Amino acid sequence: MTIVTPSKSRAVLRAVDPGSMSDCAVCSQHIRFSAKVRPKQVIANVYEDGKWQRVEYFHSECYVTAGSPYGEPAS
Repeated sequence: MTIVTPSKSRAVLRAVDPGSMSDCAVCSQHIRFSAKVRPKQVIANVYEDGKWQRVEYFHSECYVTAGSPYGEPAS
């Protein structure tokens, strides 16, 4: 079985999970869970020169403000 891994950066839009320990790559603030509001976050796998480097987390609003650096997030 051959596993093909993408070699370009991409983003997805996800609900913030309880106990999230991520900070936004744009504003550096903690991405907080809220049961009443159910906020969304953007999670991006970042590739450089075809090799995976890191995961970046964004408040959904900050991702848009930053100009969607890794493209339109998939849902």
